[in-house]
Amino acid sequence: MLRSVAVLVLDRLAVFEFGVLCEVFGLDRSDDGLPVLDYRVCGVEAGTPVSTSGGVQVIPAHGLDGLAGADLVAVPATGLREYPEEALQALRDAEAAGATLLSVCSGVFVLAAAGLLSGRRVATHWHSADELRARHPDVEVDQDVLFVDEGNLITSAGTAAGIDACLHLVRRELGSAVVNGIARRMVVPPQREGGQRQFIDRPVPECSADSLGPVLDWLLGNLDVEHSVADLAKRAAMSERTFARRFAAETGTSPLRWLTRQRVLHARRLLEDTDLSVDAVASRCGFGSATLLRHHFKQVVGVSPADYRRSFHRV
Repeated sequence: MLRSVAVLVLDRLAVFEFGVLCEVFGLDRSDDGLPVLDYRVCGVEAGTPVSTSGGVQVIPAHGLDGLAGADLVAVPATGLREYPEEALQALRDAEAAGATLLSVCSGVFVLAAAGLLSGRRVATHWHSADELRARHPDVEVDQDVLFVDEGNLITSAGTAAGIDACLHLVRRELGSAVVNGIARRMVVPPQREGGQRQFIDRPVPECSADSLGPVLDWLLGNLDVEHSVADLAKRAAMSERTFARRFAAETGTSPLRWLTRQRVLHARRLLEDTDLSVDAVASRCGFGSATLLRHHFKQVVGVSPADYRRSFHRV
């Protein structure tokens, strides 16, 4: 049961991510029949201002002793990458005492620095995923999801994904009626579909102009027709074996997988910018049928073409 929440705030605090925790856990909604939680904002020292990314300061009412006994200890994003040892120890103590840990966006770096994530699967903002892997190779980073629930550890992707993680935790601990009430007051869905793959823009890999660059450029202009490895190798003036090896070396994947991904990315743009039917989008992108487009789109983006259009259509 979730009764108490302690939020650890450190310098260069991200205002939005901190606000998410305040909004979900810190407001009194008893007029809607919702439970009121014991909510504590904790800094290294009580009353000492914490700097933020938004040009304001946050003054925590509690010191690190406020983490003790909390059912949930939450860490919002911070621009720091080096942290006070006493704060890290307070997190270790809270985890050892049985608290659930929750990070929002780059708050996961704080938990990793405390040594609490070794061998565990976590989420973070896709933009920070490579940095987290480099700093903490013993942590399994999943950059395709909005959040990861590992029981006593919940980590979320960037910014608004923190809302998803927090509401998920409320649902898990307090039930659907409570989470629906909070979401209604926040005017957000109690649960979003898909993952952060749908928000990531994956550019075409750069290739040297004297090798595959011209072939890739030609492919991008001809996504709507069928292509075989033999035809592409001939266009590149290479044997099929050499072409496949060079392609993998320069793009990190096979010709078929690369072509499928580029067709999906083109479909994304058409779903965002046009009113074409899903069948027409499939034809323009070279999938041949809407069924085939739906299959590959869901694999790459994480949601169906129709759901993606509802979220991102610009017309």
